[in-house]
Amino acid sequence: MPLQAGIVGLPNVGKSTLFNAITKAGAEAANYPFCTIDPNVGVVEVPDVRLQGLANIIHPKRIVPTAFEFVDIAGLVKGASQGEGLGNRFLGHIREVDAIVHVVRCFESGDITHVSGSVDPLRDIETIEIELILADLETAQKRLDRAKKNMKSGDKKFKVEADALERMVQALEAGQPGRSVELSDDEAAILRDLHLLTTKPILYVANVGEDEAADSSDNPHVEAVRQRAASEHAQVVVVSAQLEAEIAELEGEDRDAFLSDLGLAEAGLDKLIRGAYDLLGLRTYFTAGEPEVRAWTIREGTKAPQAAGVIHSDFERGFIRAEVVAYDDLIRAGSYNAAREQGKVRLEGKEYIVADGDVMHFRFNV
Repeated sequence: MPLQAGIVGLPNVGKSTLFNAITKAGAEAANYPFCTIDPNVGVVEVPDVRLQGLANIIHPKRIVPTAFEFVDIAGLVKGASQGEGLGNRFLGHIREVDAIVHVVRCFESGDITHVSGSVDPLRDIETIEIELILADLETAQKRLDRAKKNMKSGDKKFKVEADALERMVQALEAGQPGRSVELSDDEAAILRDLHLLTTKPILYVANVGEDEAADSSDNPHVEAVRQRAASEHAQVVVVSAQLEAEIAELEGEDRDAFLSDLGLAEAGLDKLIRGAYDLLGLRTYFTAGEPEVRAWTIREGTKAPQAAGVIHSDFERGFIRAEVVAYDDLIRAGSYNAAREQGKVRLEGKEYIVADGDVMHFRFNV
């Protein structure tokens, strides 16, 4: 299953507008086989200027970016943990995603009523986080009770589980998210199948007015979100959802001209995609040949055979070695042959950890 970020937010904060922009700007699903797209899932191409750099050297027949999925998670209101709104369905959907993108309203508008009567992004963040914490607390407490009973068997793993859950429950009861609890690798592995909501990495999207898309430095709401995010070691992306919906309708030169007129170097949606991609520790490597130049997604720390398996399981099963050249070295050399002559192309084995930007050719035998 492709990696996904779930978009959450209270009503009237711009979440649906942003998701609609993602859907309009989405990748062509036909380019990404083995992936059934539901109506609430938007597939987007990950912007990467390195693809064009490789294409200028290789002159392929086509360029294929890597893709990422955003899930529109509806139904969150105060009381969701108790089933209010579409609470139970919401919690089920968010448990399945890898990261959370939390859209918060940072613009004033007399035409769009805020569900709480006024614009206060910190209050909105707290409202959603409390619901997630309450849901996690119920889940963790049930598991802790079971772990304590299982400890009677004498199996040490239940003691490890109970100790980790004790700390988790204490943090949640104190109003702290699960991600604030330090866990050993063993403890994290034991608790992974709980799919706790507040242990997922989070990215805040500060939704501003169209006139602040290029410069939101004077917006106190955005500054408040930045300070909150800094305290959690989280990231913030500033976008104007309404503006992104307009940008998503444009292509090519029209899109570039529109961004230039607005004083924007790139669309906010591109920043959001890269932010979510980085949040999950994702990296990109490339394959490059005359048929196509293509980007592939891996997790940071992935070894060569597993990176090959992203293309096809046979590549991983029959992996022999990989021919590797760093993107910057290839671009400076100007061609594969020149890179080889300069000693920049190397052969790597099964223990090689793939670096972001590696251009790779796999040798395998099945």
